Amino acid sequence: RSRLLPLGPERPLPCLSQAVLKQFGGGYADSVFADEGEAQQHSKLEKLYISTRAAKHFQRDIVRGVEGYIVTGSKQVELGNKLCDDGKKYGVENTCTSGSTLSRAALSFAKARSLMEKERANLLKAFGTQVAEPLRAMVMGAPLEDARHLAQRYDRMRQEAEAQAIEVSKRQMKLRETSGNGDMISRLEAAESKLQELKSNMGTLGKEAVAAMTAVEAQQQRLTLQRLIAMVESERSYHQRVLQILDQLEREMVSERQRIE
Repeated sequence: RSRLLPLGPERPLPCLSQAVLKQFGGGYADSVFADEGEAQQHSKLEKLYISTRAAKHFQRDIVRGVEGYIVTGSKQVELGNKLCDDGKKYGVENTCTSGSTLSRAALSFAKARSLMEKERANLLKAFGTQVAEPLRAMVMGAPLEDARHLAQRYDRMRQEAEAQAIEVSKRQMKLRETSGNGDMISRLEAAESKLQELKSNMGTLGKEAVAAMTAVEAQQQRLTLQRLIAMVESERSYHQRVLQILDQLEREMVSERQRIE
């Protein structure tokens, strides 16, 4: 059987050769799927399915990567805040008899570290709300699955039309090989009528599936790019702010060093 899309796991199944249809004597079997518009529609759906599946996997990879980054980053924030607390503790409890230079430097370090960890926490939060959550929602959302179901329904109907085309060709051959009778002619006409109905429904459903899959593909491309840009902008802003904090900290600590020299 010809299959456009997998109905279970995401593995394409082999397509039926036109030669299989032709062996039944031409006629409907040879021409049902020779229509250029239908062939283009079928090809478009195949490409859309591959494209949306690849984009879905990429979105899922981004979500997993960001979630892993958040877990690791949260641990770094925890360790950084512990370092901050140690600096504050020394700065407050310093008992050095030769001066308080190191105490002031430790407090400056603790303050700066605290600010940097807050910036890191804000970055991780932005990654979660602005990147991971929107992409996860699309991966798990209804539009993609609904579009796939339409495409799968079209594929099943296309298979049914192929089978019906073979049935029509068999009846045509049988009628040509015999003198025929009214009952055989009636059965052939009924089979041809069913085939035409299937072709009409297949065309309508195919257009709906193409429209739905095209819309999903455009949304995937647009949303994923937007979220990548948001991630880059968030990280850029984070590094800029951290650099400002470090510049200020360096000035303060250099000033303390000069004081004791």
